[in-house]
Amino acid sequence: MKDWPAPQVFAAALREQLAAQAEPSRAAPMAAYMQQRFAFFGLPTPARRAAVKPLLASLGKAPDPDWLLAVAQALWAFDERECQYVAVDLLVKFAAQLEARHEPQLAALVRAKAWWDSVDLLAAHVYGGLCRRAPALRARLDGYATHEDRWLRRVAILHQLNYAADTERARLAAILSANLGQTDFFIRKAMGWALRQFARTDPAWVRAWLEAHGGQVSGLTRREALKRLG
Repeated sequence: MKDWPAPQVFAAALREQLAAQAEPSRAAPMAAYMQQRFAFFGLPTPARRAAVKPLLASLGKAPDPDWLLAVAQALWAFDERECQYVAVDLLVKFAAQLEARHEPQLAALVRAKAWWDSVDLLAAHVYGGLCRRAPALRARLDGYATHEDRWLRRVAILHQLNYAADTERARLAAILSANLGQTDFFIRKAMGWALRQFARTDPAWVRAWLEAHGGQVSGLTRREALKRLG
């Protein structure tokens, strides 16, 4: 078995690589774009990924999933938003290593320092695959559709985003219907996104769902859903 460094040590090494490439002139605009919710090193995505690539390459193809999540949690504790982006990249890259027992830790990451930039990738690329491999988790995601935390609701709405023909229509319909009364922008936007994406696969189903719910569907959701339908 590979001799993994302590998660906190590895996370700190990743942060050091990011800090070494910091671009302060970019940091303020990036923070402004995120409504001053987070501090930034000022690294755009290509530079961020290049900065940590050697360290991530050292992990090989199958890092231990418990160690992996511990690294992500340590990265989540840092102030700079790029640290959370690296954690998300790490979880997406090695998503196949994660198991159903790790879902509570993933949910905690979704809720901590939550914003669309971290939540959406975890929903589509981590939760999506996990629910394929562990069907028993689907009931938990169905429960998240009415959770008090809007970001877990958003995960429920978006986790089938890349399923295409494998989308469970009944579950998607139930999750969307459970959120028809929501006024939150991020929920209504996510509903439209899920419908727009599924319209690539089954436009007739999307039209039928929109027609069936008529005036209950918010204008934002409807506009997003119809972008591919005309």
